[in-house]
Amino acid sequence: MNSGQRGRRVVVATAFVLITCHASPALAQDAAQPQTQAPPPPPADPLQVSIDPNAPLDPMPDIGVAWPDMEAPEPAEPEILPLDPAAQATAPAATTSDSAAELRYSVTLQGLDDLEAADELKTQFGAASTLEKGDDKAANAAQLDRRAKEDAELISELLRAYGYYDSKVETRVENVPGGDRLNVVLAATPGPLYRFSSIDLPGLDAAGANADELRAAYDLKVPDPIVAQEVIDADIALRLELGRRGYPFARIGDRDIVIDHEADAAALTQPVDPGGLRRFGQIKVTGSPPFPPSHIGVIARFERGEVYNQFLVDDLRRALVATGLISTVEIKPTPTADAELVDVNVSLSPAPMRTIAAEAGYGTGEGIRIEASWQHRNFFNPEGAVTFRGIAGTQEQLLAATLRRNNFRKRDQLLTAQVVASHVDRDAFDAKTFTVAAGIERQTNIIWQKKWVWSVGAELIASDERDVSIATGQNRRRTFFIGALPATLGYDGSDDLLDPKRGFRLSGRLSPEASFQGSVFGYVRNQLDGSVYFPMSEKIVIASRARLGTILGASRDRIAPSRRFYSGGGGSVRGYGYQRIGPLDADDDPIGGRSLAEFSLEARIRLPVFGGNFGVVPFVDAGAVSTSFYPRLGDLSVGAGVGLRYYTNFGPIRIDVGTPLNPRPKDSRIAVYVSLGQAF
Repeated sequence: MNSGQRGRRVVVATAFVLITCHASPALAQDAAQPQTQAPPPPPADPLQVSIDPNAPLDPMPDIGVAWPDMEAPEPAEPEILPLDPAAQATAPAATTSDSAAELRYSVTLQGLDDLEAADELKTQFGAASTLEKGDDKAANAAQLDRRAKEDAELISELLRAYGYYDSKVETRVENVPGGDRLNVVLAATPGPLYRFSSIDLPGLDAAGANADELRAAYDLKVPDPIVAQEVIDADIALRLELGRRGYPFARIGDRDIVIDHEADAAALTQPVDPGGLRRFGQIKVTGSPPFPPSHIGVIARFERGEVYNQFLVDDLRRALVATGLISTVEIKPTPTADAELVDVNVSLSPAPMRTIAAEAGYGTGEGIRIEASWQHRNFFNPEGAVTFRGIAGTQEQLLAATLRRNNFRKRDQLLTAQVVASHVDRDAFDAKTFTVAAGIERQTNIIWQKKWVWSVGAELIASDERDVSIATGQNRRRTFFIGALPATLGYDGSDDLLDPKRGFRLSGRLSPEASFQGSVFGYVRNQLDGSVYFPMSEKIVIASRARLGTILGASRDRIAPSRRFYSGGGGSVRGYGYQRIGPLDADDDPIGGRSLAEFSLEARIRLPVFGGNFGVVPFVDAGAVSTSFYPRLGDLSVGAGVGLRYYTNFGPIRIDVGTPLNPRPKDSRIAVYVSLGQAF
């Protein structure tokens, strides 16, 4: 097969580069053939050459370009005319005859619409195109010519990245009827789509029983199209899978792709050296750790002797950073004398341990609120954080001391204890309360979202509270002494902690309580919460929520006002003020109830503008609070509105604006809520 045949085979450079902007993928370039030339004649002896100063200059040697004639008239400026005969017959040429004239222009792509990757190609072209950057702005002929050539090469590069190695791109400039603007056409002929004829990973069989799973992770197969990004993704996926299946020292060699133009195909070879299966050895700590090395073993999710898993090593790194006690962490697998084991070398440096924080805000139902806190995150080593917190506000004042011990005896197990003195003045009640509480819980977080979470605890409460006697209509103050044993259990089947798109969540809370007010009596507070998420498309999610609560064992009037159910506000029924739903006293203030029902339905719609970081959420909420032990759904208060979402890496920031659909006389017509994360 000679160099002139189309079936020439080419060995492509081993680096397979994703096309971004103007970087060439270099997947298949024909090798240039050497040209045979006759040797030049020996130079004449300069001493034997006579020079006539009046003789015309000889042509420039080798490149065949004549010396310029200085007396020749200036050439006429080239005329830009449409290459389409139909357009040439109708379009006025006077507006484009001057190459220095600047006209506005638009850009048209042809020949890409029928391709499977048409949308991706157009998106990438739009992001890197020189013409698109100046679209609808004035430009002269020279500028358009240069930009069109650059964009023609860009389209060729993009097509090669999607497997079209025989593509051609032609450019032309057309007059738009009216004569005041131009249209630059880039007409692409993609040619045949090249596909893999063979994919070989030599050396992978050394992984033994894991070879098939590792080969499956390399998600390319015959006859897949030769798409640059998919080849890169397969390489990354294989590296990750090797690390997760116990091969910390695996090496992946250079990739070779041989293009066969005659068959419109390619053969891929990627050598792999697994490097031997390893198991976890010891965790060795260096640097200046803020807690004992044994505590790192508590945080780690692996044990000595387990098969090495890079995913668990990465999880340990994230968990150490999440403690707030580490400024830098470096984790490396280290070979040992035992060929089957690998030690995990953890190098740490501590972060500042103390934090002072303050915040101020205003809520429609909560008034002005200023909060300040001081925290030492490692007061009781390890991870024993002590926080002193104070609140000064128009409706709330508080002093609190809290002990929080993270990763207590187990990963993500939390021990808490707190002492709180507070004064809360709401429309529903006024309470001066002193609380001592402690609990233990298994928590979920964005590092490792849990399916099951739980908590158990105990509370001792002394509270002096003011409310209104329904029987007499008079204000009264009563002192309650309450002991409670709250417990929660939850299941999270959603796909994301802060912004779920599919799945469901279900949780229940049970709190047996004994109260002394005049005499001792008991009751049980119960609450059930559920939510479900349906993806209607890539950009639209339908979300729904329900909450049911009831208090069994005591009448509403005997229960302390602060322990009753209330509804209304940004976390329950939007459109209504905080705690404004349910029975009212003679002054139209809420008095709470023994039962609660809430429902919500919303559509979470991602907008294509601004990179898809914004969204709108139309919603409808409803809720009812009743004095009986079950809620009366006929008393539902309904609110509706729309929200704006800004999606960040740590979850959406939400702003909701709602209005009550069946308001009562003192209900505001508009309510605004701002928070982090979705409403539910």
